[in-house]
Amino acid sequence: MKRAYIYKNTEEKDGKVLAVENSIEELKSQISFHFGLPNENIRLFSSNGCEIIDARIIRDEEKLYLSVEGNNVPKSCDTIAKSIAKLNVGDDGDFQDDMACCKSVSDWITLNIGGKRFTTSRSTILAKEPLSMLARMFDDNNMYLMTPSATDKKGAYLIDRSPEYFDPILNYLRHGEVILNNNVNPRGVLEEAIFYGIESMIPQLNQLIEESRSSIVNNQALTRMDVVRSIIMTSNSTELRFQGVNLAGADLNRLDLRNINFKYACLSRCNLIGANLSHCCLERADLSHANLEGAQLPGVKALCANMEGANLKGCNMEDPYSNSRAVMEGVNLKGANLEGSNMPGVNLRVATLKNANLQNCDLRSAVLAGADLECCDLSGSDLHEANLRGANLKDAAFELMLTPLHMSQTIR
Repeated sequence: MKRAYIYKNTEEKDGKVLAVENSIEELKSQISFHFGLPNENIRLFSSNGCEIIDARIIRDEEKLYLSVEGNNVPKSCDTIAKSIAKLNVGDDGDFQDDMACCKSVSDWITLNIGGKRFTTSRSTILAKEPLSMLARMFDDNNMYLMTPSATDKKGAYLIDRSPEYFDPILNYLRHGEVILNNNVNPRGVLEEAIFYGIESMIPQLNQLIEESRSSIVNNQALTRMDVVRSIIMTSNSTELRFQGVNLAGADLNRLDLRNINFKYACLSRCNLIGANLSHCCLERADLSHANLEGAQLPGVKALCANMEGANLKGCNMEDPYSNSRAVMEGVNLKGANLEGSNMPGVNLRVATLKNANLQNCDLRSAVLAGADLECCDLSGSDLHEANLRGANLKDAAFELMLTPLHMSQTIR
């Protein structure tokens, strides 16, 4: 059974404690009996100036203020509604000398969510989600009317939830759009939306969570174990595809990666020392500054791949058992180290090898037509029958050549 403190004035004098049972009419009958007032003219108001019309919304030990309409009643009772309104408006606010002031004040609601205050209108809370928990707290016409358990010293309704996640919920009730700051986790907002019963917001939040999860999966670099697990679980007769995946910085040294499709994959700064990449597809893959020293690359297809600054020292691109040749047309090998690599017949047409180290490389029958070899060091390399037509050899070094370089091989 709940108790209510009934006062005839806002100074809280001449009060009485009454039991709240069943209906508001029974409570008024008790008030009429104990205060000697006509039952039909009694009106009850809460501390924020709202008239109470249902006994179920009265909290235990709540303070209520009594007002009686009519001529034969105490003056303090006759002016109680105006006094409550004045208290709510404040000393520096405009005060209207009628009950409209109470209504004006009660249309604005202040919530204290986890220590942070939010002020909003009653219509904002009710319009978008009329069946939500918040709407039921403040809708006078709702049969499930309920109120928060307490108010703070300034009259704000206390709710022990996260203010960080409540902010986007309140904004959603205002304009109907889910807008989250970069540092706000949509899963946290989802939990609060479920708690407050903001049903129409939940599908949008689920979509944001799914998009966030997909973004993390797409951007998170796979590890060595991820690659090994995929290799073990894939049949030899099935193509293993790592198209577009992020393997940046992964340690894949000495792994058997033959025939894997790495098209558009990110292998930047990857450790591929001694790895077997025979017949792999590296088309447009990013291998910038990757370490491929001693790697096996026969039959590799690396069209337009980015290998700027990569270490390919001592790589092998020749397959003694087949005639397949490495295709690296249009590849970016600017500043790369290919010293001592075995590259007979490699296709480096229109490739960029500016400032690359190609010392002591086997480039017999290599296709270097249109390649940019500016400032490239080809000292000690074998260029027998290499196609250098249209290549840019400006400031390139050709010291200690194993075979003479015929001018017919170059155009510029």
